[in-house]
Amino acid sequence: MNERIPLTLMISRALERRLPMIVVSPLFAASLFFVYGFIAWSIYISFTKSGVMPNYAFEGLQQYDRLWATPRWSVALRNLFVFSTLFIAISMAIGILLAILLDQRIRGEGMIRTIFLYPMALSFIVTGTVWKWILNPGLGVERLVRQAGFEDFTFDWLVNSDYAIYTVVIAAVWQSSGYAMALFLAGLRSVDDEILKAAAIDGAGPVRVYSGIVMPMLRPVFLSTIIILAHLAIKSFDLVIALTGGGPGFATDMPATFMYAFAFQRSELGVAAASATMMLMTIVAIIVPYLYSELRGTRE
Repeated sequence: MNERIPLTLMISRALERRLPMIVVSPLFAASLFFVYGFIAWSIYISFTKSGVMPNYAFEGLQQYDRLWATPRWSVALRNLFVFSTLFIAISMAIGILLAILLDQRIRGEGMIRTIFLYPMALSFIVTGTVWKWILNPGLGVERLVRQAGFEDFTFDWLVNSDYAIYTVVIAAVWQSSGYAMALFLAGLRSVDDEILKAAAIDGAGPVRVYSGIVMPMLRPVFLSTIIILAHLAIKSFDLVIALTGGGPGFATDMPATFMYAFAFQRSELGVAAASATMMLMTIVAIIVPYLYSELRGTRE
């Protein structure tokens, strides 16, 4: 009996040490299969002649040739460039200005912060639906202004193929600028007050303090914000579907909506997989340098 007790204790301790691995391993295995397994499957499908159904016969770069020869893919890439550039730039500009304003310890800071952060709590489907009503010429801003007496006012961007992509930018900036504000405000609050006091003693004004001292210290925050917003821009699907549906025509098509349309509407599984692979490569090209800089900074 005395010999069994140490053995029981050893088994019990071994189980305690391995209990986290036992609990996590099924979830890890499921994630490995359903996430990374299907990513690998999609990449392989992009090198096959798959159409309505998967065809596992290897065909090389044929689907990529078809992808880059499709005019709709060129429109999706151009829209992604326009949307990403304006979305990131405007969201960061608004976020910085709001963060600087709140950093002055103004009255009602908590309420203002809550108001600007609230849109981020909504899903992109809700945001797209609300802005679809607001920008609809027959229901929203145009009708409201005309009822106010300005009969010649027009704001038909939502149904104008030349300007529809900018309505997506407006909705996305409305939702994400508060999040950028929160990131920059956290960065501003982490700056040592002694540095700001020393700059004030030297006669530096607020503009000089923020532009010459504070902003250079927020370079990691700038990089993190750009990475997060770029990731949101590349993945943008819900917002486009809810707001414009990719239209008029395919004027607001993005790579994500292009992939969905070719996979589930046009039954071009190989081309859709090729577009998904190109999106993955774009995200990897953004994430890897960010992770490298973070790891390098941690080591230093």
